[in-house]
Amino acid sequence: MKLHGGRFADPAGVASEREAEMGRVVDRVTRWAGNRSDVVGLLLVGSLARGAARPDSDVDLVVLSTAPARYAEDDGWAREPALGEVVRVRTRGSVTEWRYVTASGLEGAVVIGSAHWARTDPVDAGTRRVVTDGARPLYDPAGILGALLEACG
Repeated sequence: MKLHGGRFADPAGVASEREAEMGRVVDRVTRWAGNRSDVVGLLLVGSLARGAARPDSDVDLVVLSTAPARYAEDDGWAREPALGEVVRVRTRGSVTEWRYVTASGLEGAVVIGSAHWARTDPVDAGTRRVVTDGARPLYDPAGILGALLEACG
């Protein structure tokens, strides 16, 4: 998959239409994040970030915000990047996971938390698992995600 300057390998077995849709979702969320003053990081994680997406893969993103509570219960934010229908919202520790499905059936998750999620002294065990399973910074104006990836490397 060629997203953001060709940084990702082509996913094996993923139809070109699905590949294009995955790319559009990532692009929309990246633009959205860049236009939000409270967003300090956006990370693509999982199989898509590893370049190992399959036809049934979803798009998994981590958004780090200085005001994560504003996303905890109101799904109005999800309409801005046009993610599709929100099918589940779940709080997992200090983050909130928003699961969505697009009209074509592409599934995804946006996990929203504070910049504390990316702390490196020490790196949280759960954060380390997410990062080492595949992670690509998409928006990192202060370099906190780059530092996290380096600490987990």
